[in-house]
Amino acid sequence: MFYRPEDGHGLPHNPFNAVITPRPIGWISSRDGQGRDNLAPYSFFNGVAYEPPQVMFASTGSKPDQPDSKDSVANIRATGGFCVNVVAYDMVEAMNVSSGALPAEEDEFERAALDKAECETIACARVAGAPAALECRLTRIVDLPGAANRAVFGEVTGIHLRDDCLTDGRFDVLKFNPLARLGYRDYAVVRELFSLNRPEDNVE
Repeated sequence: MFYRPEDGHGLPHNPFNAVITPRPIGWISSRDGQGRDNLAPYSFFNGVAYEPPQVMFASTGSKPDQPDSKDSVANIRATGGFCVNVVAYDMVEAMNVSSGALPAEEDEFERAALDKAECETIACARVAGAPAALECRLTRIVDLPGAANRAVFGEVTGIHLRDDCLTDGRFDVLKFNPLARLGYRDYAVVRELFSLNRPEDNVE
């Protein structure tokens, strides 16, 4: 089939998210100007550059007490920092709890019974037990077409790696099994790996 998004897909459910899969989940922690912590998962997330290391996530839609965005975007705009926490499979329930549209003054860390740790390079909390956490300094927020669609870019200023997730000097995802977002209400978990050499690596 072929369809133009402006005309609709004609299916029972929108296939867009199911096409762009799997997507890593950026579990974004932020702090507002009054010192209140927030935590929310975003599946429009990825790394965008190595030197210096940079990441982005996109926020779509709004909530009643943040009419032009969501808490994460409002907090980051106010304070200039955020942290990307990696979601391990055994944190799936806590991640799901933190996805709820709570009032801005409520703390998702507390609602999800997650321990906090303070970041080193920015004024922000992180998920203490996460396999990895990327402390980020905001570089820009880009308004995208559509109502309340925004992309947030940040430069990574500090990286936490859980010691038990390192194997022979490599960050070992099989030690914690990262969670990925699929389409609809579906998720996946990484349990197998394989490696490929690039063509230039095989040149004699």
